[in-house]
Amino acid sequence: MTLGWDNPTAEPTTTILLRHGDTRLSPEHRFSGQRDLPLSASGTRQAKAAACRLAAGDPIDAVVSSPLQRAAGTAAIAAAELGLPTVTDDDLRETDFGDWEGFTLAEIQQRWPAAVARWRHDPEQPPPGGESFADVAQRVNRARDRLLRDHHGQTVLVVTHISPIKILLCRALGVPLGVVYRLYLGSACINKIQWHGREFAAVHCVNDTSHLA
Repeated sequence: MTLGWDNPTAEPTTTILLRHGDTRLSPEHRFSGQRDLPLSASGTRQAKAAACRLAAGDPIDAVVSSPLQRAAGTAAIAAAELGLPTVTDDDLRETDFGDWEGFTLAEIQQRWPAAVARWRHDPEQPPPGGESFADVAQRVNRARDRLLRDHHGQTVLVVTHISPIKILLCRALGVPLGVVYRLYLGSACINKIQWHGREFAAVHCVNDTSHLA
């Protein structure tokens, strides 16, 4: 069967990319980055809704998570619902936003206007004391390659953060990394990519939050 405009020959590996649920900073859209915050009560409810949705869908073979608490907590809820263990991958951590951690974008624009103007248009530009999206992409791509190697032909739930999911979507679509600035991902959203080796990738789903309605 032809998928998209290509005809892949490799057996697909499916990654279901789940963004973690809310923390106490999420409602105000504050940069969390590598601040290791747990899920809020609302975030726990979101994670449970996503877990139930996933358990009712196609079989999932493995769960891999960022080690940060908000992702690990979301993964634990999903893994319990799926009856699977969780493996952590440090390369799936969120971007380190450096001096901007804990601030809103409006606050950052007031305090660091020149730096944020550069950052918003150049994925090679890091926040003060932090990581650029280009740097994050290097480690996220390492994680992606391990997933395809270790789970060939399987369906893997990957519980992570906004930046890693956006980077994986860009890679699957074959678009420049700067597209990360044009993607929106809500809390506990589901995204799905089928990878056909190095030949082809098909994006099946982006920012699905219907389970939170």
